[in-house]
Amino acid sequence: MMKTLSLGFAASLGLIVAVAHADPAVPSGVYAVEPTHTEVMFGIDHLGFSTYYGQFPGASGSLKFDAADPAASKLDISVPVATVMTASPKLNTELAGAQWLDAGKFPTMTFHATKIVKTGADTADVTGDFTLHGVTHPVTLKAKFHGAGIHPMNKAYTVGFDATGHISRKDYGVSTYEPLLGDDVQLMLSAAFEKKAS
Repeated sequence: MMKTLSLGFAASLGLIVAVAHADPAVPSGVYAVEPTHTEVMFGIDHLGFSTYYGQFPGASGSLKFDAADPAASKLDISVPVATVMTASPKLNTELAGAQWLDAGKFPTMTFHATKIVKTGADTADVTGDFTLHGVTHPVTLKAKFHGAGIHPMNKAYTVGFDATGHISRKDYGVSTYEPLLGDDVQLMLSAAFEKKAS
């Protein structure tokens, strides 16, 4: 689960680099996470039989994008832990509880971008400080630019990207049922950012 959050944050940062190199026309400015079309997901090994998936709805945050110098862009993302969602309502409550993510004590996960390294025409490695369960560690995500342009419905200039990564949940003090449930968590993010009016 912890990994899921990491992805959400790091992936958002990926937007800075991926967008900058994939489409020079993407304008500088302040962009906000579009929460209803942004998905922060995670996958974890379940008893060695399958990969169990879930997500955290409700991400928020801002990106101050500098088209002339993408590395100087600023990104901060926040995800509410209590929104964790799986195929089991009972498990949702358990995961948000003290035995796992402890949403009552640590209500949000945050990501603050610190470094962007271009790896291709539309890809980048994005590193940032990821805080979860009261613990902060650097996390690097593989980000890929998806597309940018005027949204056909609301007419907002929108930028989208995908990102993937992995983290160790034990690094964040969440080791419940390990090793029955895997320590390595797969992170997946599909994110949309909308440009704010100047």
